[in-house]
Amino acid sequence: MQAVETTGWRTALAGSQMLFVAFGALVLMPLITGMNPSVALFTAGLGTLMFQFTTQRQVPVFLASSFAFIAPILYSNQTWGLPATLGGLLAAGLVYILLSLLIRLRGPGFIRRMLPPVVVGPVIMVIGLGLSSVAVNMAMGKAGDGSAQLIEYSTAIVISMASLVTTILVAVFARGIFRLVPILAGVLVGYSLSWILGVVDFSSVAAAPWVSVPGFVTPEFKLAAVLFMIPVAIAPAIEHIGDVLAIGSVTGKDYITKPGLQRTLLGDGIATSAAAMLGGPPNTTYSEVTGAVMLTRNFNPNVMIWAAVFAMVLAFVSKFGAALLSMPVPVMGGILCLLFGSIAVVGMNTLIRHQVDLGQARNLCIVSVTLVFGIGGLVVGSDSFNLQGISLCAVVAIALNLILPNPKSDEVPAA
Repeated sequence: MQAVETTGWRTALAGSQMLFVAFGALVLMPLITGMNPSVALFTAGLGTLMFQFTTQRQVPVFLASSFAFIAPILYSNQTWGLPATLGGLLAAGLVYILLSLLIRLRGPGFIRRMLPPVVVGPVIMVIGLGLSSVAVNMAMGKAGDGSAQLIEYSTAIVISMASLVTTILVAVFARGIFRLVPILAGVLVGYSLSWILGVVDFSSVAAAPWVSVPGFVTPEFKLAAVLFMIPVAIAPAIEHIGDVLAIGSVTGKDYITKPGLQRTLLGDGIATSAAAMLGGPPNTTYSEVTGAVMLTRNFNPNVMIWAAVFAMVLAFVSKFGAALLSMPVPVMGGILCLLFGSIAVVGMNTLIRHQVDLGQARNLCIVSVTLVFGIGGLVVGSDSFNLQGISLCAVVAIALNLILPNPKSDEVPAA
């Protein structure tokens, strides 16, 4: 494979293109969870710089908002508040750092034994399916929990379905770089239609200054919030391994060996903890950017550094942040109907690709219990501390996998 050589302004232009590809998903996650999209832009840029420094500028990836944490953040915000949630997310970043240390000491084999596909697959499915009601409520013009009707149903359904159809059409029929930005296309169409139908309030945009410091928030530490968030880090850690393998297959390099999985996980963990310290969402490697790297054949990690710098600069443009915050919920709801379903399909594909035998009693039990506990909303514990959702099903899946006898090993990479 031949990489595209870029220098000077060409590298900067390529960096702006990478940010364009990642932008839709990057800002959508904080908008759903009530976080500040300008802070998310800044921490995505900062996290990417930290990752590139940790991996010695060897891996062409961009880090930004992780969708795996949406449901836990929504619950934690309602239960303990945003500062305590950020404390839990900082601890989740430390889990990545701990995993990187264990990999350095013992090699990556133990990860495969503890987290085989039969564990990872259903946990990822829960991440997507557990959020389906949030997507549907928002598509109908309601708050994510369905507690209030924010926009009239007849108007909301037109906007959300226009956003959804646009996203699907671009994902399926677009060519070249445009195929990599279906979320951004859906946002643009939905936002434009919302403006035409008169459901966008631009007063906050007019009142916002052009330039200001993003609304950073410092974390607080509550044990219950920390213990709730730590298990959630398991699925994104596995997603990270898959993304590192994917970018390696694109560039023709073995990043698991050099710079090493221990370095890439360390960079991701540092980026996630740093984001939490400033009020940003947890970071993860972005598959959209991997697709852009494959399409453009531009394997220069310096491109990602430029993308990070552009993201950090854009975070200080207040009118831009205010425009993002004015986005009506049906725009996001329509896109999320596809996005959350896609996450569930990734989990299903994990089981299929690794040929997990669901006719085997142990595998059937692990998958079944994990799905029902996670999607059904089972809560284990007391008011002061409990496990539920992704946290609970991740712990249960790992425990069942370790306890139930395994007559046939399925220890294959769980990416």
